[in-house]
Amino acid sequence: MVTHSKFDFAMSSSLLDSNMRLPHRYKTFTSKAQYQMVLATLQKLQESGFYWSAITGKEANAVLASESNGSFLIRDSSDNRHLFTLSVKTASGTKNLRIQCDAASFHLQTDPKSIQSVPHFDCVLKLVHYYMPQSKANARSGNMYYIYSGGEKIPLELIRPLSCSLSTLQHLCRKTVNGHLDISTKRDQLPHPLREFLQEYDAPI
Repeated sequence: MVTHSKFDFAMSSSLLDSNMRLPHRYKTFTSKAQYQMVLATLQKLQESGFYWSAITGKEANAVLASESNGSFLIRDSSDNRHLFTLSVKTASGTKNLRIQCDAASFHLQTDPKSIQSVPHFDCVLKLVHYYMPQSKANARSGNMYYIYSGGEKIPLELIRPLSCSLSTLQHLCRKTVNGHLDISTKRDQLPHPLREFLQEYDAPI
């Protein structure tokens, strides 16, 4: 077992905003591989623009209150047993979904009322993109994730990430390339520095 401060590794990251509040909690990792997976995900989240760090559920509800349905953000979980939470505006108000982390993947919390299994991903950004309407993988699967809340069964719709910071033009271009480039046939043709830049953040969101 490897124990680290929940995000102590982020302190040395050049991607970390000096004003970002870090939670003073501890997370036990089952392996170095799991630790590195979380580290890589955190670094990408910090570049995403919609990772709101250590805001509370109440604060997330407040910033999403005036947004359109389907707006969402990622934040640190208020539960010591988890790392991240997905907060999303729905027709029934803001819902907060824990993102669970196992030895090799992230997945949304499972509900006892649901009989469907949830897909697993090695990065939170991949998880988020899967549940967005433009995701070809989700369209092919035909599966919908439902939020069970107050007797309601609400479909999860992730339409637009709510930014908390401005992205650089380079990062915006990178997201656009990630969303349109056929990775299997064209990425290898790019110059090596550009390939590395794309690999550092390989999501279109």
